[in-house]
Amino acid sequence: MAKASILVVDDESLMREYVQEALARAGHDVTVAPSGRDAIQLVQSKTFDIVVTDLKMQPVDGIEVLRAVRAQSPATACIIMTAYGTVETAVTALKEGAFDYIMKPFTPDELELAVSRALERERIAQENKYLRAELNKRYDFSAMVGASEAMQRVHEQIQKVADSRATILIRGESGTGKELVARAIHYSGSRRDRPFIKVNCAALSAGLLESELFGHEKGSFTGAHERKIGRFELADSGTLLLDEVSEIGIELQPKLLRALQEREFERVGGSSPIKVDTRIVCTTNLNLEDAVEKGQLREDLFFRLNVIPVVLPPLRDRKEDIPALMDCFLKRYVQENNRPITGFAPETIELFTEYEWPGNVRELQNVVERAVVLSSARVLGPEHFSFGPSRSNRMNGNAVSVRIGTTVGDMEKELIMRTLEKHNQNRTHAAEVLGISVRTLRNKLKEYQGR
Repeated sequence: MAKASILVVDDESLMREYVQEALARAGHDVTVAPSGRDAIQLVQSKTFDIVVTDLKMQPVDGIEVLRAVRAQSPATACIIMTAYGTVETAVTALKEGAFDYIMKPFTPDELELAVSRALERERIAQENKYLRAELNKRYDFSAMVGASEAMQRVHEQIQKVADSRATILIRGESGTGKELVARAIHYSGSRRDRPFIKVNCAALSAGLLESELFGHEKGSFTGAHERKIGRFELADSGTLLLDEVSEIGIELQPKLLRALQEREFERVGGSSPIKVDTRIVCTTNLNLEDAVEKGQLREDLFFRLNVIPVVLPPLRDRKEDIPALMDCFLKRYVQENNRPITGFAPETIELFTEYEWPGNVRELQNVVERAVVLSSARVLGPEHFSFGPSRSNRMNGNAVSVRIGTTVGDMEKELIMRTLEKHNQNRTHAAEVLGISVRTLRNKLKEYQGR
């Protein structure tokens, strides 16, 4: 049975001590309250996994304790202890939101069974929350379409590692489909019915990222109004995707290393180790060896992340897959937008295969979607696409002029600002087009503000 934080409430000292001893022997952290009033004060200052409370107490009874717990921490399960003859009142407690009731006298085994059921309910509720969100997403693997030799190697690797517990590092340029490969690995293996949880490591500060990964206890920092279950714990027996893993700060890396090595961690503000069976999949579009050289990534963490590397080729290196990708995206967006488009002109296919695709599959996808939405033609010709056939047209036709004498720094700033403008100040999209991380882009903008 998993370890839990449990509050025991009973105004009879012998029963209180009996329940406390039984739960402590089972390995739980047990806090006791000799009255309903004391219990309400405790739940206002600390979050418990479970509250086990007597029903008949004076002047504050178990129903009032239950209501206070429900108001303060709805996720906390309440188990009512009741004597024979007050079952009707116990049923009333169930209607008020109690998880279960247990009849006095009871054995330690009966008590542990009730606690175990309550903990299982909490785990299932947390998993369902994420599974519902995942079910709302599309699990097509369009970015992996293609019969090229490079993509066949990727497909073979997915099948080989799908059931492995080893950490997997997916490397490739922005837009090559790293997240889709991570999902394919999860849903192709024995963990497919367990949670698939994603964390964008570049989108959060170090403090928030630590809390997001490992969770926190109530009151562990300003704003921590209740206990939070971290993504490592939510992904137990499933897969955790660390997107842009290179963006994890050096100060958090030792804790991540321990979680990978020992498969255990503590919540922020907690002291009890939590063991998990979470398979880690990481993605990066940067050279991690360079990050190690620069002191941005611990060498021991790099080796722990790079147990099974999966390298995705850029689209320019598998151009034979482009026609199949075009057809795949065309069918999707024609259906979504109810358009009468039937296909591409031969000149369009030639244009697509000549273009270098600096934004990789994501860029191709966006180009096709834009043409489908904006065009009323039945066959899409080159005139329906707003991009050029060479890398010089990366900015969709908007050339950046350069004057003799312009510094490299000024050129870089101009390129970054123009890219942000082109993408409506969306830093994530701009960083992907520029081939840099969101954190690097953010630091560049701070640098420009200081000039």
